Amino acid sequence: MIRWIVTDLDGTLVGRDLAMVPASREALRRFQRAGGEVVLATGRMERSARPYYDELGLDAPAILYNGAATVNLATGDVLRARNLPAAAWKTLLGLFGDLPAGVYPVAFSGGEALAVHDAPELRDYARRDGITLRDPGDWAALPPDEITKCMLIGGPFPELDIPGTVTVRSEATYLEVLAEQATKGTALRELAAAGNVPLEQIAAVGDNPNDRDMITAAGVGFAVGDGHPDVVAAADVVTRACAAGALVDVVELAFRSNGWAGGEGEL
Repeated sequence: MIRWIVTDLDGTLVGRDLAMVPASREALRRFQRAGGEVVLATGRMERSARPYYDELGLDAPAILYNGAATVNLATGDVLRARNLPAAAWKTLLGLFGDLPAGVYPVAFSGGEALAVHDAPELRDYARRDGITLRDPGDWAALPPDEITKCMLIGGPFPELDIPGTVTVRSEATYLEVLAEQATKGTALRELAAAGNVPLEQIAAVGDNPNDRDMITAAGVGFAVGDGHPDVVAAADVVTRACAAGALVDVVELAFRSNGWAGGEGEL
């Protein structure tokens, strides 16, 4: 029985044109009509994830910021938050002045995305995510215990080993620094426990290394066919490519597992 399908957005459900792949969207709607629940798990923030959430007519919690927050976007209720340790943020501040040329930091705090540079890489990121980057003026003025995550954009990236943090790659040009317990996999485990849904009854699908612990936590882990090799190697099942409708394969397996036919069934 597959009760939940947990899906990444970019490169999984959402194509290069920043729109949901129609075949994947319709497959998820079929799963919803049959009684299944869809959960978004993305590196995006609230404002950036909300259009896709609304397009699917969701009312359940969404895993955001690569696992640093779990939020019901319909109500604004924050179910879970794991900010960077204050000491880790202070360490990052000390590194910002020595970042290689072409690497730009973005910090997330209080539902805002913050950046002090005006670079093409940052403008492209803001356009892609449908957000506005605000200049905080002085990084040190931000509350050190209220940083949701820090993101480095560009590359090549320096090696980071900051106590109390993990780093994940959500795109080739994105390196994200999160609190140790702020990953998609950890967030999924906690959300499933809160909802009394066994992990064995959850399918999760993604395409990049930041999705790996989520797909290994789920009962069935799917990798998008044109995803990162590390994710493909870790998955139980490899789907067709994102643009070809990766979620179609996930939904078809769920229907077979649940013994549903014709797109209408009951959990």
